[in-house]
Amino acid sequence: MDFFINKFKECSKLPAIIWNDNFVTYENLLIKYSQAIEFIRIKGLEEGEVISLTGDFTPNTIALMFALIHNNNIIVPINHNAKESEHIKLIIACVQKGIIVNVEDDKYRMENIGGTGQHLLYDTIRECKNPGLVLFTSGTSGKPKGAVHDFSKLLEKFRTARKSLRTVNFLLFDHWGGLNTMFHTLSNGGIVLVLKERRPDSICSFIEKYKIELLPASPTFLNLLLISEEYKKYDLSSLKLITYGTEPMPQSTLERVRRVFPDVKLQQTYGLIELGVLRSKSKSNDSLWVKVGGEGFDTRVVHGLLEIKAESAMLGYLNSPSPFTEDGWFMTGDQVEEDGEYIKILGRKSEIINVGGEKVYPTEVESIIQEFDNVAEVKVFAEKNPIIGNIVCAKVRLVNEEEKKQFIMRLKIYCKQKLQSFKVPVKVIIDEEQQFSDRFKKKRI
Repeated sequence: MDFFINKFKECSKLPAIIWNDNFVTYENLLIKYSQAIEFIRIKGLEEGEVISLTGDFTPNTIALMFALIHNNNIIVPINHNAKESEHIKLIIACVQKGIIVNVEDDKYRMENIGGTGQHLLYDTIRECKNPGLVLFTSGTSGKPKGAVHDFSKLLEKFRTARKSLRTVNFLLFDHWGGLNTMFHTLSNGGIVLVLKERRPDSICSFIEKYKIELLPASPTFLNLLLISEEYKKYDLSSLKLITYGTEPMPQSTLERVRRVFPDVKLQQTYGLIELGVLRSKSKSNDSLWVKVGGEGFDTRVVHGLLEIKAESAMLGYLNSPSPFTEDGWFMTGDQVEEDGEYIKILGRKSEIINVGGEKVYPTEVESIIQEFDNVAEVKVFAEKNPIIGNIVCAKVRLVNEEEKKQFIMRLKIYCKQKLQSFKVPVKVIIDEEQQFSDRFKKKRI
């Protein structure tokens, strides 16, 4: 914690957080941090206990995060809106006590959760007398898995000073991308800019008001932004960089973003809750080829699948087998193509559709369908077929209401012009339900 606290003292008079249109200085943050440490002492939280922290990037949530790190607790961040998945996560993580922060007034309280706090991975962290962190996979393609980290290894990279742009904290509090943005910003004396709502209109308004330079987002959100056309109503000229990650980017969406924001650099990022965020460099603004790695990371491709070795790698999953090879490489499950130092992520191996021995990547078909008029969202998936193994299906949400049979006929004609026959969706379903989770990632099941 020393390098963070020293930076806070060095920047004491500067703004650290903008929350609810209020400025919180680094000096104020230090006061809240001291109050959080006292709260932990009064409540009798012991080193090594498993504590959930439910909230968002409010001043007190951030202060409590640092206080729990200081106290060497094993921390389980929970997004305050994650009501459906919260219970199962608390059970999987064996959480003993929880701190809940009210995101409206920033007041907090503690409650007893009743978990055992026992797991072999936790024992490893306690033996080192380090803080721990438990992050969960999104669960968009199955039950969420709990990844256990020695928190000190993830925090180590923030000792290196880097430039901090005015960045909106778009990614969520229980997502390493969101936490990574926060720690990067504060370790470099920047301002954590906290969103109250993550809608296209509110984000565009926020960018205009606070002259945001960097917008980290998911491809799903960027697609929603384009469809809404809210970007036309605000002055977004302060934007210098849009980064995208957390899921594959359809080529058609990337090209539309480039056309709408011609003066903004577009950069693909690559990070995993199991490893942290790698440094990345896109080949160009309209290219899905990206170079990933950086200090503390090594990459290799084995049988078309990306594998990574990282100093900041998790210790393992709480509720799933180890995804590491015997020599310590993490098997990402991402199918990739290679071009020298660059890779292109084609999609998860588990999501590939086998049609009569031919491979179909859902993101390729989705990219084509996303180009078609009146399409808001599309999700491509497999359906079992006794003759060819699987058929390609597509679930589509429309921008405007349209006669379903007529739309489906138009779409299939379009796909036949753009795709090989085995990739053309046999079944098209029109559905009004949104296809993304609260993390703005496409739901794959």
